[in-house]
Amino acid sequence: MKLFVGNLPVNTSAKDLEDLFTPYGAVTSARVLTTRHDGHPRGFGYVEMLKQHAERAVLELNGQRINFMVLRVSEAKV
Repeated sequence: MKLFVGNLPVNTSAKDLEDLFTPYGAVTSARVLTTRHDGHPRGFGYVEMLKQHAERAVLELNGQRINFMVLRVSEAKV
């Protein structure tokens, strides 16, 4: 299942994102999107993991504060 993770702190890396979701199950992939022209983080990313783990991660992480930012975690609209 692919999850959208929004409102990420600007210094969040793909590894940080993976580490955040790993307690809920194995992460297949984690990506933080960046701008094309300068490579700066855009404040959101995607995480892929098994459905049962992803559903738990959404329940636990959506609305949590990370470095003063309130995370938005939901199923990605593909």
